Amino acid sequence: MIQRIQSLYLLLAAGAGVGVLCSNLWKATIAGSAEVSVVNASNNYLMYVLYIIIILIAFACIFLYKKRKLQFRLTVIDILLTLGAIIYQYALVSKQANALVSSGKTIASASYLPASFLPIVMVVLLFLAARGIYKDEKLIKSLDRLR
Repeated sequence: MIQRIQSLYLLLAAGAGVGVLCSNLWKATIAGSAEVSVVNASNNYLMYVLYIIIILIAFACIFLYKKRKLQFRLTVIDILLTLGAIIYQYALVSKQANALVSSGKTIASASYLPASFLPIVMVVLLFLAARGIYKDEKLIKSLDRLR
């Protein structure tokens, strides 16, 4: 189970997803006041559910080591969901910034926080896991041909 490198990649991807859930993704300070506006996954229901699904799929794939085809498909689906979460995260930050500006507030400074880059790390880890699963499947097929 954890002996395979792709299982470690899947575990790290699930851990990165938990990191996204527990951290702020974007922070903006309002000019002329001490008000701070933040965006995080726990404030938005859709983003929260999306990351929970991504984490659960990555964690479940660890235990599907005997069903490599299903494990590969779920990992690819997880990659697509993570890419969708990145796009949704960007749209949510843009929406928040536009809402601040349209309400008459001036943004003094705004920045993405380190946790906002964890979904990119998740995509890389899930890709590496999918590649490892695919290599295992090819190895098993080549061994079956030799018998």
